[in-house]
Order: sequence, then structure tokens, then C-alpha cells
Amino acid sequence: MGLLLGHVGMERAGNRRGAPPLYKKYNLGTTVFSALAGGLLTGKYNDGIPANTRFATHVENYKNTIDSLQKPEGQEKIRKVRELTRIAEELQTTTSALALAWVARNPNTATVILGASSPQQVLENLKALEVIPKLTPEIFERIETILDNAPEPPTNFGRPALDKFGRL
Repeated sequence: MGLLLGHVGMERAGNRRGAPPLYKKYNLGTTVFSALAGGLLTGKYNDGIPANTRFATHVENYKNTIDSLQKPEGQEKIRKVRELTRIAEELQTTTSALALAWVARNPNTATVILGASSPQQVLENLKALEVIPKLTPEIFERIETILDNAPEPPTNFGRPALDKFGRL
């Protein structure tokens, strides 16, 4: 059984306080979509909007996203992607491959849906498989520090913790 979630480093939708305990308790895994945050985690928007990208060729469809990248919150996201890009370079890979490997390596991820607009992008995305073994605990910690949005641990509201069968 799985949950369909947007689980990108920037947002971690659905991975807030309530979901993580369900993964273990019910042996669930997530099916992740939009793992590259609509292309933001590729690093291609680090220095503006390049020609021949979806933001450039479909401006009206992405107007809200484009506008949001100009605001302080959007600029903060780009700053984080730039820092992730430095880690990717250290690992001799791309920002895309690093981001996809980070999502795939999450113990709660069952499947990552890859989106691509060309065969070359599919091949690029699959390079994440080569990055997974490079994700040491130190690299994970650096990524978590950059993202600074780890889900809060679940609260038990003062009740004793239960085992996976709901027993004390």
C-alpha cells in the first residue's frame, strides 16, 4: 500500500507530523511526484529563466510560479538550490540526480514518478541511481541543514508510545 505525495526537499507535502508514524505502523510507502519541484531542483533556474524551459515557453501557465520566484520566499528557495548544487558538484553529479537520489533514499519512499520532456531528461534522472550510494549520513545532514524543513516528530500528547499493533 502507498500514499501519493509531493515529497520534494522544498516542501515535503504530506510528510508533516501525521504521516511518518503511519509509514511504520501500516508498512506504507510513498509514491512521490514532482520530486524536482517543477524543475526548480534541477538548478536550471538558479540564475534566471533560460530559453527553451517550460517557464520561458509557457509563461502564462507558470506565471504564479515565476512571480513567486521573484519574492523573498522564492529567492530563499533558489539560494537553497544553489547550496545543493555545490554538494552535487562535490559528488560529481547534477542537482537533479542529487535531489532524486535524496527522495529515493528516504526509507518511506516506495516509488518516485519521474517527469521528463525528453529522452535525455529520462537518462539524466536515472543517474540518481548512481548517487544513492554516495549519500552518506554526513551528506544527508548537510542537505537537511540546507533545507531546514524536516518534519516535526510526532507527538503522543502525553500518552505512552504504542507498538506497531497499537498496543502499549
